[in-house]
Amino acid sequence: MHAHIIIKLMLLLVITNGAPVIARLLLRQRFSQPLDRKLCFVDGRPLLGPAKTVRGIVSAILVTALIAPLFDLTPGQGAIFALLAMFGDLVSSFIKRRLGITSSHSAPLLDQLPETLLPLWVMHPVLEETLLEACIALLAFVVIDWLISKLRDAVSNDAGDAR
Repeated sequence: MHAHIIIKLMLLLVITNGAPVIARLLLRQRFSQPLDRKLCFVDGRPLLGPAKTVRGIVSAILVTALIAPLFDLTPGQGAIFALLAMFGDLVSSFIKRRLGITSSHSAPLLDQLPETLLPLWVMHPVLEETLLEACIALLAFVVIDWLISKLRDAVSNDAGDAR
């Protein structure tokens, strides 16, 4: 087991999944078109929800492609890693809408597993992580994401109280 590989995987996951959040903060409403164009599925619920935007997908792919060389990946490999993570995120959003969980509400593990497992599994030949390293990185990402979600929810609640 190599700690540097676990750190590399965690950082890739955090940067890829954090890029849409940073883009939203920097760009505010610019390029915030919902990816699903506000379409509803046959169950009458949104396909993905308003939080899944073109801006988010594009920012994740661009940022991860740009930082990929820092992680011994080509920009193309970084873009594929991000595309897989974002596809996993979209799958979890689709499932959450089917379960009646509204956009931006947490669903522990469902929020993290698809966006983590898909890029780690598909990119395994390039990332060269062991199963144990991937599992530790996944667990660490789940904890980090959970803590960030709690912080985001607390800040959102405080901002709502201040109005």
